[in-house]
Amino acid sequence: MPAKPKNQRTYNIPVEATLDVIGGKWKTVILCCLTEGPKRTSELKKDIPAITQKMLTQQLKELVEDEIIIRTVYNQVPPKVVYELSPLGRSLESILDLMCDWGDQYIKGYIK
Repeated sequence: MPAKPKNQRTYNIPVEATLDVIGGKWKTVILCCLTEGPKRTSELKKDIPAITQKMLTQQLKELVEDEIIIRTVYNQVPPKVVYELSPLGRSLESILDLMCDWGDQYIKGYIK
């Protein structure tokens, strides 16, 4: 979790801000899953089997705090919680698409 609240963070170059918000092993993976549409925690866990429940919960909390995703709780039994990209999160979609395209090319061996 970031050491300082969002409004108190300082950066030397813009990419530091980007990495602060979406960096790490799991955040971009979670965001890529959410580009497909709103998902429940269990759906995200199914999409990302290698992530622990604790880490998924922590990463979702941080993304909500940074206003990249929206957490909606539905008043029903059993409780239903859905995560989706916020407008700010949707502004990352083109970057995420480029990252996925690059990764696909790398996996196929086209980039050396």
